[in-house]
Amino acid sequence: MKMIKQKTLVKLIVVVACSFSAVIVNVAHADTVAVTKANGVDFATLARIRDAAMSSDYSYDRLAELTDQIGPRLSGSLGAEAAVALIADDMRRIGMQVNLQPVKVPHWVRGAETAELVEYPNRPAGISQKVVLTALGGSSATPASGLTLPILVVHSMEELHAHAADVKGRIVLFDVAYDQNLANNGHAGNAYGEAGMYRFIGPATASKLGAAAALVRSVGGADFRIPHTGMTGWGKDATPIPAAAVTAEDAMLMTRLAAKGEIKMHLTLTPQTLPDADSHNVIADLPGSDKSDEVVIVSGHMDSWDLATGATDDGAGLVVAMGVADVFKRLGLHPRRTVRMIGWMNEENGTRGGKAYFNANKDKLNKHFAVIESDSGAGRPMGLIFSTVAEDQKLIEPLKSIFRTIGTPILERREYAGGEDVSQLTDSGVPSFEPMLDTRNYFSYHHTPADTLDKVEPENLRRQVAMLAMLTWYLAEMPEQLQQLAPSKPD
Repeated sequence: MKMIKQKTLVKLIVVVACSFSAVIVNVAHADTVAVTKANGVDFATLARIRDAAMSSDYSYDRLAELTDQIGPRLSGSLGAEAAVALIADDMRRIGMQVNLQPVKVPHWVRGAETAELVEYPNRPAGISQKVVLTALGGSSATPASGLTLPILVVHSMEELHAHAADVKGRIVLFDVAYDQNLANNGHAGNAYGEAGMYRFIGPATASKLGAAAALVRSVGGADFRIPHTGMTGWGKDATPIPAAAVTAEDAMLMTRLAAKGEIKMHLTLTPQTLPDADSHNVIADLPGSDKSDEVVIVSGHMDSWDLATGATDDGAGLVVAMGVADVFKRLGLHPRRTVRMIGWMNEENGTRGGKAYFNANKDKLNKHFAVIESDSGAGRPMGLIFSTVAEDQKLIEPLKSIFRTIGTPILERREYAGGEDVSQLTDSGVPSFEPMLDTRNYFSYHHTPADTLDKVEPENLRRQVAMLAMLTWYLAEMPEQLQQLAPSKPD
């Protein structure tokens, strides 16, 4: 075969690549044009919605406003209440009908949190080692002066129970790593669930065995000695004890030292659980026309943990829902069904907002056509996850053609979709939707001091707004009625 000169080869590659790209673009365009109307929805309107969302930074600007001006928004805090006022005002400004739904929320306040290793094998005289940690939501307090106790290191629940006789009066450390390999292969939620189990129930399990305090290895990737907070639960039969998340590096250090002999920690945690506080869900409606009594919800939660400004958890999801409302108002669209934007309060440590809404609407669930919540960060959107009856999947499929034009072609039906705030609606049979996002790095920042605005790419927000705005309009206009799912839990 004759050798081709380098410049000629480059030109040939460029021509072939451009031709191939043109074919792909034309096919995608033809696919979209071919589907001009499906299930009673005009695809020209969906294209207008897409283009309006892709050309707007409304959501990113709202996120900057929320995070840079207010900052952390843990339930019961001044920041949380400032967020309620801000979101309500923003929605009124674009012409939505706004109501504030009262919600009583937990008011847990982080206090001092320090730790150091004061005894370990071969420790030089006078030397101690600082441990970087942060209290878990729901933690009780140590004495103000702290406590000094030996540490029992375990790597599984089985190991904890195997050493049950050694637990009493000790600090139990659960050193279980977050599996970044699972996250890198599209299973970040599974990785979070596997390691997160030790945060969710580990302290309560240790408490029942007599532990004086509990530590968990931070649940997340990116081991840069950053602690990851989050809620821990006690149930009805466990006495709350001081509980904290330590950095991955410090958990590994303690594991290495404990392998050589006994280690002791001086631990100080002084959180307080104050009386429940008054707060609100923000509910902003765009009333429907001939089916105004039926509701399509698009939502995200307003509260965040207190270590950072909650840009990805869940500032991004909240402002995307606001962006959907903004697109409809800017285009002067009037849906058949009522479109309801909800900013939920207290997802992080109680889900009181979601529960309050459910309790107020449990007799009207048949009027809730569908519910959407975005609460998986701000990664690049790839498509939709939805929970409908199997026969209704065909009603969602026509969206794929126009979703392809923004690179979000995946439509995946699962038994469960939606976030924690809408879980009771989902469990009661309301068809639920959530964006499928790239979450490979989400748990590197989730619940950490690093969850800040700089982690959010404006283009990702635009794509998510475009996708969810098209979905919301499609659902609000469909002549067919999506079937209610069989309730998965008793009332």
